[in-house]
Amino acid sequence: MARPKAAFFDFSCCEGCQLQIANFGESLLDILNVIEVVEFREIMSEKYDGALDVAIIEGSINTPHAVERITAIRARSKTLVAIGACATTGGVNGIKNAFPSDEIAGYVYGGNFRDYETIQTMAVHQVVRVDYFVHGCPIYPPEFVAVLKALLMAIPYDVPDYPVCVECKLNGNVCMYDRGVSCLGPVTRAGCNSWCINNDNICYGCRGMVSNPNEKGVIDVIKRYGLSTQIIVNKLEMYNKCRELNPHG
Repeated sequence: MARPKAAFFDFSCCEGCQLQIANFGESLLDILNVIEVVEFREIMSEKYDGALDVAIIEGSINTPHAVERITAIRARSKTLVAIGACATTGGVNGIKNAFPSDEIAGYVYGGNFRDYETIQTMAVHQVVRVDYFVHGCPIYPPEFVAVLKALLMAIPYDVPDYPVCVECKLNGNVCMYDRGVSCLGPVTRAGCNSWCINNDNICYGCRGMVSNPNEKGVIDVIKRYGLSTQIIVNKLEMYNKCRELNPHG
């Protein structure tokens, strides 16, 4: 039986999530036993322009050319997977949306900025239909494997819709707020096994917000620890600015 043809594509991103996959070691060999990777710029030079069973997308969409390209990839792919914060939430590239496009383009390209077409940053699902999401910056390897298994079995993968705090408590971590540090775990969707906090860092919200955050609980936390609401909002926008846009894929 032929293995499903899969290809990796990158848009505006650092390619860190693809590098994460390339560094899977023996686990990558296991993956290659069940899918045929026909394009993956991080590890091979071959290109493929035929029909795909699986397209795996990293990066946000922020140019007219990118819109055309992702639309074409979607049209020739049975299943499309968005991986990493840039693809699933717009990521840090979404910060651009807080400023006039001409101002940002001029800052990057100088006086020739009009030679470089740009549009508001969008997550992939705000342009085309996405079948599976692997959130994070970078992605959490066990979750990528779980999503891959789900798509190969043609079953849904439900991203947890409860906060990172749940996993953090289960892992026995001391709350960052009790340590005098602000953390976005209360409003960020779980699924990473509280990876950052386990390693003595804070949650930066790279997995996107839960659909129904406990706003009262968050406000209580902010008041209890004497934090600035604006600081929390600014931290959220580092990865989640694109949430203000309406998906139209």
